[in-house]
Amino acid sequence: MLNIVHHGSEEQASPLLIVHGLYGSARNWGVIAKRLSDRGPVLAVDQRNHGSSPWYDTQTYQDMADDLAQVIEAVGIGPVDLLGHSMGGKASMVLALSRPDLVQRLVVADIAPVGYGHSQIQYIDAMRQVDLSGIEKRSDAEAQLAELVDDRTLQSFFTQSLDVKEKRWRLNLDVLAHDMGHIIGFPEVAGQFDQPTLFVSGAASDYVLPEHRPKIKTLFPNASFAKIKDAGHWLHAEKPREFESVVRGWLDKAA
Repeated sequence: MLNIVHHGSEEQASPLLIVHGLYGSARNWGVIAKRLSDRGPVLAVDQRNHGSSPWYDTQTYQDMADDLAQVIEAVGIGPVDLLGHSMGGKASMVLALSRPDLVQRLVVADIAPVGYGHSQIQYIDAMRQVDLSGIEKRSDAEAQLAELVDDRTLQSFFTQSLDVKEKRWRLNLDVLAHDMGHIIGFPEVAGQFDQPTLFVSGAASDYVLPEHRPKIKTLFPNASFAKIKDAGHWLHAEKPREFESVVRGWLDKAA
């Protein structure tokens, strides 16, 4: 089963399950999860082939949705409020569409239920080029990534998935590369999710466009939309306070 990080609360709000995106982990969401735990229990997971979760041979959205269903059923917390970013948002959408009995409300962060033309394989290539043999601290790896990845935020983000002691990535780069076509795509899923759904995106991001709204409304007829000013695709990392405020306000209003 997936690795779970619990953020406890004695409040009676619905449990919130947070699902990170590609190359991420539960720890990336620690600050936001801890803040939101004042309204109810929050669980963040490491997805398959990420963080401290098991490595598998595939990375399809049905796989990831099944993993999330297993967590919800095993922990006995369902139905949950579900928050997913990017790849995690797609996995969350597939779960909501295929197992609506497990999801009460859905928050999708900066992704749409569509296929995208841009691959993320260049970041796998960059991580593979880092010489881990002499790494003593994360900044050593960041220095090498700086020659390959221009964005300093991403350099820091990737090295959060680096096990410095074991000198290895906590990412199954081979499987992620092999299944990149699945990751940037979106499967055909029958049905609709009729419960309240929020699509929150970065105003400076191009991942959720006006032309995506008909498809979103077909699958999620009770969808609403919000944008965070001056935020890009990694909106929760770039504008954490604003992101938390939007999510908290919507969950409280939709309660």
